[in-house]
Amino acid sequence: MSKRRSLPFRRTAVVAGVLMLAAACAAPQNDRNAADDSAQAPAPEPVVETAAVPEAAPAEPAAAPAADSPPPPQILGTTDFRPPTVSNMRPTGTVVGKKIESLRGDLLRLQGDLSSENGQLQTLRVSARQFAGNYHSLKAAMNARLQVGTTPGNPELVAQWNQAQSELQQVGASIAALNTLASQVSGTASLAAFLLESTSTTFELRGAVEEDHRQLAVLEDEVNKTVVIIDRLLNELTDDIARTQNYFANERLNLTAMQVAIDNGEYIGGSLANRSYGVPAPAPAGGAASQVGQRQPLAVIRFDDPDVQYEQALFTVVGSALERRPNAAFDIVAVSPSAGDAAQVALDTTRSRRNAEGVLRTLTSMGLPADRMTLSATSSGQVQVSEVHVYVR
Repeated sequence: MSKRRSLPFRRTAVVAGVLMLAAACAAPQNDRNAADDSAQAPAPEPVVETAAVPEAAPAEPAAAPAADSPPPPQILGTTDFRPPTVSNMRPTGTVVGKKIESLRGDLLRLQGDLSSENGQLQTLRVSARQFAGNYHSLKAAMNARLQVGTTPGNPELVAQWNQAQSELQQVGASIAALNTLASQVSGTASLAAFLLESTSTTFELRGAVEEDHRQLAVLEDEVNKTVVIIDRLLNELTDDIARTQNYFANERLNLTAMQVAIDNGEYIGGSLANRSYGVPAPAPAGGAASQVGQRQPLAVIRFDDPDVQYEQALFTVVGSALERRPNAAFDIVAVSPSAGDAAQVALDTTRSRRNAEGVLRTLTSMGLPADRMTLSATSSGQVQVSEVHVYVR
């Protein structure tokens, strides 16, 4: 009975032992599988921290190329008159073809003359600008010294004035050269007109082939272009001559007025000729001497001293009168004392007239035209010393 009861227990123990053995065998296998799985799993990649890089700003679109700006305006008096190119002509062997070759040779010689005259003009322009630049540099230096005042007749200013006069004379000498060149260009223009007429009449010659007429048309166009350039050269040359003559005349007057300023050691201004224009009023019928004591003079210069400095004041009042009335004229009257014996009166009259002539020369040196002034003399019991009255009309 006891054996039968212990049998189930043994079976139970055997079963439990088998289960435990199986579990023990299965555990290492699971561990190996886990190890194999961990060996086969890829290692995690290292994380590298980097600084944030700002995104590049989008590139600005390239600026569109600016449109071609217009060329600067050409300076007056700088035109270069270059003749056009003459085309090569293939000989045709006809009579007209030979005439075309002759006309082409004439055109080449004509353009050679034009190039030579253009070169002369450019040379004269360069030299005139150089002399004018030197003159104005000297003139500015003298005016700067006179503005602050200097000694009368300063020898340094006198030397500069002489040099400025020499430079200005070189500008004046270019006027004669320009006139000579204008005569040459006029002859070239006449030859060009004759050549153009000859080219046009060649179309009427018989015995020409089509190539002859084609070449004649090309040659006629080139002669026309040359004629236009020669005409422009002659016109601008004429303008240059007139402009240089006006410039030379005005600056010569300004230089003469500056001589008066250097003699006095102070600045007086430019020439009065630049302010005087128009038709002046006629002189009084009874003469300017009759106006003494009847009208208020523009200026009264009393020569009570051997060296009276009146130039600056005289220039100022006469210049102001011309600014108000550009067609004004001036009557200069020498007034001498009438007191004393005949010899003294004669002496005072001579001295007074000499003083009035000095005033006249001074105004002329300042640029006042001679036809704007009259000179007369009289005596008066109301004056004690020699005086010069200046009246404006």
